[in-house]
Amino acid sequence: MSKNVLAISGSLRKGSFNTRLAKAIAKQAPAGTKVTVATLDGIPLYNGDVEAADGIPAAVTALKEQILAADAIVLVTPEYNHGIPGVFKNAIDWLSRADKTAIFSGRKVGLVGIGMGGFGTMLSQTAWLQVLRYFGCEVFTGALVTIGGANEDTIAEDGTVNDERAAKSVANYVESFTAWV
Repeated sequence: MSKNVLAISGSLRKGSFNTRLAKAIAKQAPAGTKVTVATLDGIPLYNGDVEAADGIPAAVTALKEQILAADAIVLVTPEYNHGIPGVFKNAIDWLSRADKTAIFSGRKVGLVGIGMGGFGTMLSQTAWLQVLRYFGCEVFTGALVTIGGANEDTIAEDGTVNDERAAKSVANYVESFTAWV
C-alpha cells in the first residue's frame, strides 16, 4: 500500500533551511511513499473580520486539501526565539477555522527542524506538542531531527544533505516515520 506524506515547511524565506529539510525528506522517501513539500506562501495573517467578510482564503483551502489527501504530515519547523514561528502557528490557526476536526483529529504528525542554534529546533518542536495534543493528533516520537548549527552547506537547495550527522539523522527519521505511518 502506498503512503502519501505532506511535509509542510514553516518558513517563508526563499532558500529556507527548513524547506530544504522538507525536500531532503521527500528525496529519501522509501519506495511506496510519496512525500509532497508544501509551504505557507499566500496565507494571510488570521483576522476574524476577514474570515467573516471573505471566508477561508484560497491558500488555506489549498493547504487543507493537501493535508486531507495525505496519510500523514510532517511539520518542518524553524525555531524563532525559542518557540513556534508566528507564521507557522498562524497557518495552523487558519486551518483550524477551515475544519479542525477533519484536518487534525487522529492525524498522524511528525515534527522535525533545522536551525542555526546549538540545539536546532528542540524547543519549537516541544512547543508544538501542546497544540497537536489539543487537536487530537497522533504525534510520532520514534526518532528526532533537531539539526543545529545549520549553514548554507548543511542541506543543498535540492534537498541533498551534505552534513554526515544530519544525513544520518534524516535517513533514520524517514525510515522510522514512514514505517510508523
